[in-house]
Amino acid sequence: MQIFVQSIKIGICDTIINGPFIPKHETNKEFDEKSWSSWTETEGKKAQYDCIAKIIITYALSFDKFLRVS
Repeated sequence: MQIFVQSIKIGICDTIINGPFIPKHETNKEFDEKSWSSWTETEGKKAQYDCIAKIIITYALSFDKFLRVS
C-alpha cells in the first residue's frame, strides 16, 4: 500500500504517516489555525493531500470495515 500511495504523490504518504496538515499562524507566541481564505497555494495543496489520502484509504476498505470505522 505504501508503494502505491508514494507512486501517486509522496506528500500523500507523508500525510498518512504524520497526520493531517493544519495551516497555523503565530499570534502572541501561540499558534492558531488559519482561516481557509488566508491559506497560501502551498498550504492548500498540502491540505488537499489529506482528502486524497482519505479517499485512497476508504476505497481500500471492504464495505463492512468501512461501516465499522466511519
